[in-house]
Amino acid sequence: MKILLLEDQKKTVEFIEKGLVSAGYLVSSFGTAKEAEEAMAGNEYDLLIVDINLPDMLGWEFVKRAREFRYSGVVILLTALSKTDDKVHGLNVGADDYMTKPFSMEELLARVRAHLRRTSKTAVGSKLLFENIELDLVTRKTTRNGISIILSQKEFALLEYFMRNPERPLSRVQIAENVWNIDFETGTNVIDVYINHLRKK
Repeated sequence: MKILLLEDQKKTVEFIEKGLVSAGYLVSSFGTAKEAEEAMAGNEYDLLIVDINLPDMLGWEFVKRAREFRYSGVVILLTALSKTDDKVHGLNVGADDYMTKPFSMEELLARVRAHLRRTSKTAVGSKLLFENIELDLVTRKTTRNGISIILSQKEFALLEYFMRNPERPLSRVQIAENVWNIDFETGTNVIDVYINHLRKK
């Protein structure tokens, strides 16, 4: 699943990214609301984590605009503001949850999982199916003909990207940007290696 992180503090970004990536999520991080809005125009995200104090816009305003543009995924607000009025305002403009800094990564991950479980009960796309392969995007389990297949986090992300684009030619650049979330380097064969591992499994 893809998560957009909108936070301008470098240490906080590194802290959150490390925890989310270790849990198997694909994370795209941005430091300004403008960058995040541009990314959302061309990509789909299952969950947004948004800091309130941003350089170019308050997080509240970003969430409000996202909802106006029909973003229907989960939104978690992050802030040092702990007053009840601040929390109420954040929830009223469209956030699903509100976390006060500082917070533990364990709590953030628990909230992410809880929201994704809840939305998956009614949302289309909590499972991906292609022929005899099934991916459960919430439990992160993979089966083929009903038999469980153990995949690494990166292999799961790679298969998820393939199954979201069935029978569509995908370049190495597209795979790198959507699975590794990095600029493609022509001198590396890491994509080929992972595809080979995935085919064998």
